[in-house]
Order: sequence, then C-alpha cells, then structure tokens
Amino acid sequence: MPTAKHKVLAYITDAGRLLVFGHPDSPEAGIQVPGGTVAEGEDREAAVLREAAEETGLSGLRIREYLGVFEQEVPERDEIWRRHCYHLVFEGEPPNTWRHEERHPSDGTPGPYTFEFFWVELPDGVPALAPGHEVMLPRLLAAMRERR
Repeated sequence: MPTAKHKVLAYITDAGRLLVFGHPDSPEAGIQVPGGTVAEGEDREAAVLREAAEETGLSGLRIREYLGVFEQEVPERDEIWRRHCYHLVFEGEPPNTWRHEERHPSDGTPGPYTFEFFWVELPDGVPALAPGHEVMLPRLLAAMRERR
C-alpha cells in the first residue's frame, strides 16, 4: 500500500502574474510552481511559507487563501501525495527573472538544486506545467476574479 505524504504547492501571484520555475540542470522536470513536503508536526501554512521562501529566496510572501487539496499517485516512489494548495502574494518589487539555489531540500534528497524563476501572465501566459501543478489554476483564477 502506498505511503501518504503531505505536500504543499504555492501559487504565488503579483500584479496578475504567476511565479513559475524551471530546473536548468534537469529540464525534464518541467515548469513548476514552488512547493514541497510538510515536515513531521509542521503546520501546513507554515510549510507552504517555508517551502516558498526556501525555493524562491523571496521574503515578503503572505498567504492570501487556501485553494484546496488533491491527491496525486506517484507509483515510482510508492507514494500518494496529498497536495495542499495555497494562493500566496508577494509584497514588494520582484525581479522579472532570477536564479536561486535550494541547498537543503526538506524531502531529504541531496542538494543543492538550482531553480530559474520567471513570471507569466494569468491566465493566457501560463505554459504547460509539470503534472499536478496545473490542478488548482482554475480555483486560483476564480479566487482572483472574486477579489476584483
């Protein structure tokens, strides 16, 4: 029976744009939104803020809302990921593109990982995302429309 792992995804927005990244050393990983594993005993809200900051290098992130949860089977790891998704906003002047290295990934895999970040226009500028990372885009867009 697969092991269940709690994960978080951070849909970070700024001025109608979504933050995404690629892996310059592993392009086959696809374009993603920041996220990661919830540590043992860690609150999900704390986990999404921690993971977003660790992966992006940005400070000034805050949770706007919880978007929901979905399960994703990961047969190659014999795991089921329960992905809790949040809408985060960046308060500040973000660069348009940048690279950031995550030196100590929380999932225990050896680092460092280099991430190449860029902003895409919502909704039409969003490229094809890695499997699972696109699931909450409709909820994100609906939540953003409601706030206008």
